[in-house]
Amino acid sequence: MAGHSKWANIKHRKGRQDAKRGKIWSKISRQIIVAAKSGGGDPNSNLTLRYAIDEARSANMPKDTIANAIKKGTGDLEGVSYEDVVYEGYGPGGVAFMVNTLTDNRNRTAPEMRKLFEKGGGQLGASNCVAYMFEQKGTFVIAADQTDEDTLMEIALDAGADDVTTEGEFFEISCDPATFAAVKDALAEKNIETISSELAMIPANTITPDDEKARKLLNFMENLEDHDDVQKVYTNFDIPESLMNEMN
Repeated sequence: MAGHSKWANIKHRKGRQDAKRGKIWSKISRQIIVAAKSGGGDPNSNLTLRYAIDEARSANMPKDTIANAIKKGTGDLEGVSYEDVVYEGYGPGGVAFMVNTLTDNRNRTAPEMRKLFEKGGGQLGASNCVAYMFEQKGTFVIAADQTDEDTLMEIALDAGADDVTTEGEFFEISCDPATFAAVKDALAEKNIETISSELAMIPANTITPDDEKARKLLNFMENLEDHDDVQKVYTNFDIPESLMNEMN
């Protein structure tokens, strides 16, 4: 779990850049469509849809766009059918990557993923080749100026969280996926804003490359995230402190 706030900080800034291009709206729309198709259009009874809508709102997606995506998922509006496909492999230096996609044509997406891995100095692997290195966890990243550690600890643990840690200017909360909704609601009830809240694949162990290798890995990661079908990218490399200071 350590260091997740670093990724959240980078993703938060990148998310704002993507939002300017409108790309993130397209990606979240796919999440909403798939969630509504599999679990219905009511976010009160469909937690996956609720989380997707929350992400849409944090990206300032218009209400009409959210509503239309839900209708496409439930079949009230005509829409494209997407399937969830996870690609696994290794980036430069043998670093593990898991890439979650929503695609309407896996025969197109698969070779494009293979090309991105090869171009980035890595290699696309077989299913489950790196999945064993990761565990799904609920994660929350909160700016330290939102609250103090003792207060946050009490709120989070009472709601069922596993741990609260401090990472520089951020607090990190980790929890079992089953208690994610309860922790999320507890934070909202206390008006504690989150920079990032998601069900993420967290590596059991991390690799800290040198600055040069880390830049190559970040560039590779960004190229993966820029692909229209890619929803989330998870990896097991940590960012060197020197590079983080440079980025900040």
